[in-house]
Amino acid sequence: MIRRIGFTHRPMSRTAAAAATTAAAAVVLGVGHLVAAFIDPASSPFFVLGATVVDRTPKWLKDSAIRWFGTNDKLALAITMGVVMVAAAALIGQVTRRKLALGACGLGGLGLVVAVLALSRPTATPLFAIPAVVGTCAGIAALCALFLVPADAGRQAGPTRRGFLLALGVVVAGAAAAGTAGRIIGQRLRDIGADRAAFVLPRVADPIPPVAPEMDLAVPGLTRFITPAADFYRIDTALQLPSLTRDRWRLRIHGMVDREIRLDFDELSARPAVESLITLTCVSNEVGGGLAGTATWTGYRLADLLREAGPARDADMLLSRSIDGFTASTPLAAILDNPDALLAVAMNGAALPVANGYPARMIVPGLYGYVSATKWVVDLELTRFDRAAAYWTERGWADRAPIKTASRIDVPAAFANLPAGPVTVAGVAWAQGRGITAVEVQVDDGPWQQATLGAAYSIDTWRQWTWVWNASPGTHALRVRAVDATGTVQTDVRTTPFPDGATGRHSRVVTVR
Repeated sequence: MIRRIGFTHRPMSRTAAAAATTAAAAVVLGVGHLVAAFIDPASSPFFVLGATVVDRTPKWLKDSAIRWFGTNDKLALAITMGVVMVAAAALIGQVTRRKLALGACGLGGLGLVVAVLALSRPTATPLFAIPAVVGTCAGIAALCALFLVPADAGRQAGPTRRGFLLALGVVVAGAAAAGTAGRIIGQRLRDIGADRAAFVLPRVADPIPPVAPEMDLAVPGLTRFITPAADFYRIDTALQLPSLTRDRWRLRIHGMVDREIRLDFDELSARPAVESLITLTCVSNEVGGGLAGTATWTGYRLADLLREAGPARDADMLLSRSIDGFTASTPLAAILDNPDALLAVAMNGAALPVANGYPARMIVPGLYGYVSATKWVVDLELTRFDRAAAYWTERGWADRAPIKTASRIDVPAAFANLPAGPVTVAGVAWAQGRGITAVEVQVDDGPWQQATLGAAYSIDTWRQWTWVWNASPGTHALRVRAVDATGTVQTDVRTTPFPDGATGRHSRVVTVR
């Protein structure tokens, strides 16, 4: 009986082998994600791989992803990673068809690489390797279960196709169940929703003036003056949103200072709170793009926090760090000389959305976000530009990045079909730190026409504008340009966002019937 019935490596078809190793890889990720829920979500093998890809992707490819997918770049990355992982697993399957040991070693080798990558993450502890190790062991076990099957000496080795498909389904279902359980357990252990719900908006002694009707023009299709939090753009390097609750948040201020400061959220909340209405802009914003938004930010003056630490006289840069390891280099003068530079904890009268930095983020007016708007911030180091570099500046972007004068046409829509006669053309313009004093519109190659500006709130917010065009039949190109408070006219020279922000004038083609 022992000689007739035993465990045999089943010769599989290429398709079956690819399916088996793909299912085993899914077990690695699912079980690893479940184990990571008890350690740190950032230690999940999938997110370790994703974060590594984000960190090591060439600049040109990152720029292209933002240009193609905008705020859906994380979803595009996740889908791409899934496709690559399936292809890699299928390739291992072809090696495993005849020699199971090779497939097991291949899967084990990949697991070891992921464990090493996990230990290299900015917030890693020795425990970060455990999800990859446990997940890999489970994946190898699943691989063996699918390739080593009961065989009878009187029959062809291996189970029936139905038996293999049943085993494959059990493995895939187990991987999915483990991954789902990891997500649910992780959420319950770090309930950001409940933490945000319990957030109490700080009381501001000197509230900012409300937005007047003449600042927020009632033109259908025109960008609202204040951007709802749900519509605010999101561009960052985090594949997974950090799960950082207020009781776990800590801020360290150190470096070239007289004294190091450490704060928890309660200690921060005991300080005087202030409000600022500020327009933020991403350096990846193309001409006419939507990666800009305006919100009311509530928080605590960064200048007060830094001065309490006592900056060294020769310090000229603040290197801020996020909980996920992202860094930004901000000119120190832009903070110390600006009372509206904040460590913000609220947006539009509510706790920061997690995607926008909950529980705390930086806001520094007049600078592109990659040097000024660190989300989930936990570390502020005073240093010098000649001694340190940040995430994007290490990749070739400018280390000082003042926002350039820009304008955009919101209405009419691109390629709109319009009736002849009066047509309202409208949009927004911004030049944070300087302010907008004029906007002009051009039809085809005609003269530039003065638009009517909405009232200005401050030099750190955008302004709406409108212009009534007596449209004649035909196809026309509309162009816009802005003038900032220094008298500088927005340039018509078209450049890409790299290395310090796009330039050029926005245009739209419409047809008048």
